Amino acid sequence: ALRAETESGMAAGRGAAVLRRAWRERRAALLEPRYTPLVAACLCLAEGGVNLWVIRRVPYTEIDWKAYMQEVEGFANGTRDYTQLKGDTGPLVYPAGFVYIFLGLYYATGRGSDIRLAQYLFAGLYLLNLLLVFRIYCRTNKVPPYVFFFMCCASYRIHSIFVLRLFNDPVAMAILFLAINLFLEERWSWGCLFFSLAVSVKMNILLFAPGLLFLLLQRFGLLGCIPKLCICALLQVVLGLPFLLVNPVGYLTRSFDLGRQFQFKWTVNWRFLPEEVFQNRVFHAALLLAHLAGLGLFALHRWHSSKESILTLLKDPAKRKPASPRLTVNNILWQASCVCPLNASAWIVFILFSSNFLGVCCSRSLHYQFYVWYFHTLPYLLWCTPTTKLAHMPKVLLLGVIELCWNTYPSTVCSSLSLHICHGLILLQLWYGTAPTPVSHTPPPSRKPTATSKKAQ
Repeated sequence: ALRAETESGMAAGRGAAVLRRAWRERRAALLEPRYTPLVAACLCLAEGGVNLWVIRRVPYTEIDWKAYMQEVEGFANGTRDYTQLKGDTGPLVYPAGFVYIFLGLYYATGRGSDIRLAQYLFAGLYLLNLLLVFRIYCRTNKVPPYVFFFMCCASYRIHSIFVLRLFNDPVAMAILFLAINLFLEERWSWGCLFFSLAVSVKMNILLFAPGLLFLLLQRFGLLGCIPKLCICALLQVVLGLPFLLVNPVGYLTRSFDLGRQFQFKWTVNWRFLPEEVFQNRVFHAALLLAHLAGLGLFALHRWHSSKESILTLLKDPAKRKPASPRLTVNNILWQASCVCPLNASAWIVFILFSSNFLGVCCSRSLHYQFYVWYFHTLPYLLWCTPTTKLAHMPKVLLLGVIELCWNTYPSTVCSSLSLHICHGLILLQLWYGTAPTPVSHTPPPSRKPTATSKKAQ
């Protein structure tokens, strides 16, 4: 007991010392990424109060919650034909994981009737999602802490999506961020399992899939990544088995319908187009080609760090040429002078977040709840590249303009054009501002060894 009391006293003393040091270094606490855990803890506490205030003061708006409950109620009543599950807004169009998760919410909220309890549950989901996001940012050590104020309390739309609309998009994204945390811990099998679970809630998670496939090939090679892909596929089969046994074609066509048309009145990103162009299949094909081209260019020139062909990813990692040079004094000094080498965690996050962002930029339509697909990744996409003092303000301005575009209802020609301009500026920064090598750089052969003093040695 005495030992436990001593340890708790020491921990309290260390915590007080951290707070005193943070107060003395207030400016550094806002600008230095090493203070992210402290700022994250304060923001999470503040967000708890903000969410409670929003739930109690802002009226709830019914959009999809009743339809969700009607869809899972059919499953609870014994319906296993996916084409027969429907609600007021139309047929069920999400994979089976959605059914099981929202079935749990159906029973927890008295068959969906206790809306206030559902809001509190989604507020808890919001805080859990925020903790997972902050843990990713702590590992990457790239974003100045002051930016997180804009990622948390300042976004009306995100709070609305979570606690005032009760959409399924936040559920899928929270599971996805859990999977990314597992990837950062090198727990790739568990990460693939939860990634697949997130896909089973909503298919937008597939926008991260090209980046994940690249990482698996880079980490394990072709043969090594096959078991990880099997984990993803097997979970989909297990979750969908009750429906696959009854009507497999109906389940696959409903839950994984990639050709579904969107209504023009809800689009946020293509309002400046005529409706006939928005619904045209040629336009959809052009967006798909642009998406594939963007993925190919990023994979070849930004994700692939080796000077060898990208086909070397298919090899066993042990048989590839080593990417790092022998550690010598000159090599270490040369590496220290590089502009912005990304650590392993930052590199994983960069590939996954940029893969998703390319998909968002080329989406056939973005609805208001889709903002959560990439909102929490925007600070990283903006600050993962080297940032001068003068560049901070334009990046904060970009966040503000994007937030304004998503809060304009209904969307206008100006808001949708502004959103595309912001997306384009972020893409240009990712293309021109990111070093293509994740950790270390091989010095050019023509570089002469620099003379070092005894002190430097």
